[in-house]
Amino acid sequence: MIAVWAMVLHLSYLPMRVSRYGRYACALLVVFLSLAGCSMKLPDPPKPLPRFAAAARLVPPDRMFTLSDGVAIPARVWKAQEQPRGILLALHGFNDSRDAWEQPAPFFAGQGITVVAPDQRGFGEAPNRGEWAGSDRMVQDVREEIAILQKENPQIPLYLTGESMGGAILMLLMSKSDAPSVAGTLLLAPAVWNLGLGADIPLDVLATLFPHHLVTGRELPVHVVASDNPAALLRLYFDPLTLRATQLEALRGLVGLMKQAAAAAPQIKGPLLCVYGDKDQLVPSKAMAKVWETLPKGTRLDLISGGHHLLLRDKNGKQVMQDMLSWITQPDSFLPSGGDVSASTWQAQNPAKPEGKWFPASWLDGLAR
Repeated sequence: MIAVWAMVLHLSYLPMRVSRYGRYACALLVVFLSLAGCSMKLPDPPKPLPRFAAAARLVPPDRMFTLSDGVAIPARVWKAQEQPRGILLALHGFNDSRDAWEQPAPFFAGQGITVVAPDQRGFGEAPNRGEWAGSDRMVQDVREEIAILQKENPQIPLYLTGESMGGAILMLLMSKSDAPSVAGTLLLAPAVWNLGLGADIPLDVLATLFPHHLVTGRELPVHVVASDNPAALLRLYFDPLTLRATQLEALRGLVGLMKQAAAAAPQIKGPLLCVYGDKDQLVPSKAMAKVWETLPKGTRLDLISGGHHLLLRDKNGKQVMQDMLSWITQPDSFLPSGGDVSASTWQAQNPAKPEGKWFPASWLDGLAR
C-alpha cells in the first residue's frame, strides 16, 4: 500500500497534460481502490528462528512516568555505575521504542551518566499504541518527564537527546518561549524536512478519509540502509515493541512534525549539539544542510563519516557516543571524531538549496518499517 501512496506523490508532478488537481484526483482514485484490501489491525511481532530468539526478548520497564492526564509512560533506566554526573533523557525515533538506547546506554552509565529512555506516547508499550498523539501532546509529555527528573535529582545536570523523530520533538520543545532549563540538548539525525505540497495535499486527503488504515512499506522495490550493523537491525526487527505498520494519520503527523521542527530550528534555546551521518538515507543532506544553516549561533555540528540514520546502532556507533560524552563533559574541546571540523567542510560542499518537489519512496519505506 505504501508504494501506492508514494506513487501518488510522484504522479502529482509528472509532466502530464492534465491539471495538477486532475493528477491528484486520478492518483487518489487509485489509492481509494487499493485501500479496500488494507488492514486496520497492527500486525503481530514476527517469530524468529531459535537462534535469533534473543532479538525478540521483551525487556520490562524499570520505571513509569505518571503524567498530568493520568497516563503512565514506561521507561528503561541504566543507572550510572558511579556517582552520577549527569542524567540523559533519551527519546527514540518513529515506530521505535525505549529499546533504541540499549546499545549506547551502558557506555554512558559506565561514564557516570544515567540514561532514562521512555516510550513516547503511541509507541512501544505507551498508551494508544500505533496512534498519533499529536506533536503538542508529545512535547508536553517530555516537558513533564523533565520536570519529574529534575524534581527527583535537583543537583544533577539533565541533558536531552533524541534520535530522528525524538530529535524533532526536542527541537519543538526547546524552541518554545518557556523552554525548560536543561544542561544541553543533543540531536541525532533529527527528522527535519519540509516535503512541500506535493506530499502534504494527497497525504492530508488520504489521512482524512482513511486515518486508521495501515501502510507497511513492504511493497516498494527499494532498499534503504538505516544502519550497517546487522545485529542491531535484527534486534529492531524482532523487538516486540517495534511497530511494523503505520496508520495514515500517524504518517501525516510525522510529516507535519518534520516541517515544524525544521521551522523551529532558529529558535532553539540552550547548549546544542547536532549530529548527522553522511550516509543517512532517510534525512536528505539538503534538508539537513538547510537546518544547519538556521540553527542558533554557537551550535556544535558533528558530521560522522560513514554514519547512517541510526547513528548509535552503526558499527562505529561508539564514535558517536564518544563525541556525545566529550560534548557533555568538555563542551569547549574539539570532538574526538573530528566531526566538528568535517561538518564545516561538508557544509561548504552541501549548500542549502530549495528542496525538490518529488518525494523519494525509499525514504518512506525506511521510516515506516
